[in-house]
Amino acid sequence: MSDAKTPPDVPHDPVDPAETGARQSFLGLLHTRRVWDVDLPAFDPATAPATPLPLFHAWFAEAVAAGQTEPHTMSLATVDAEGRPDVRTVMLHDADARGWHFATHSTSAKGCQLAAHPHAALGFYWPAQGRQVRVRGPVVACSPAESRADLHARSTGALASALVGRQSEVLGSYEELRHASETAWERARAEPEADVPSWTRYVVEPREVEFFQGDAARRHVRLRYLGRTESWEHELLWP
Repeated sequence: MSDAKTPPDVPHDPVDPAETGARQSFLGLLHTRRVWDVDLPAFDPATAPATPLPLFHAWFAEAVAAGQTEPHTMSLATVDAEGRPDVRTVMLHDADARGWHFATHSTSAKGCQLAAHPHAALGFYWPAQGRQVRVRGPVVACSPAESRADLHARSTGALASALVGRQSEVLGSYEELRHASETAWERARAEPEADVPSWTRYVVEPREVEFFQGDAARRHVRLRYLGRTESWEHELLWP
């Protein structure tokens, strides 16, 4: 006969009917969503260029032509001091021979993370054509002069937002933000060349770039470039 003890009954919280109903409603919405409810373009990887940048430029132009909302937004992934991943959505400022550009305050959470671990991953998603682009590589900060030029090439609102600063710091109240924003807008209008020393333009220097073309039959095309600058190899990946 076993001498194992019977575990004590563990009390369970009563089920909240309202919570159950909300969950079922959520699952109903989630499980009935469909992706790529449009005619998807074909992509023959055999026609891809030798380097990834021309293909990115072409796909970006096609996303704009297809009516993709905000095709210049991208996910930026970094890691914190403990190596835990962090991700947010930022705007693409350029994509050239150096790499993919974005900007932020060097004092922000992502700026501090990049200072400690200067590597990042980017993700673009253009559902209007069932396409994704992923970029990975080291990150370098541009010169102060280029960062200032980046800031002053943007809108008055962008300058005002940069002048507010304190990104990622704890905010005491929304009223505090409103007051700081109003002050920053006044200065941005009065001083369109105002400097923000913490504003920094960064470049992700690509070492890996993947192009994903969705397919309604789930035979997705994944083309990955590996290398740097003018020396690239590419290969297909299973979806």
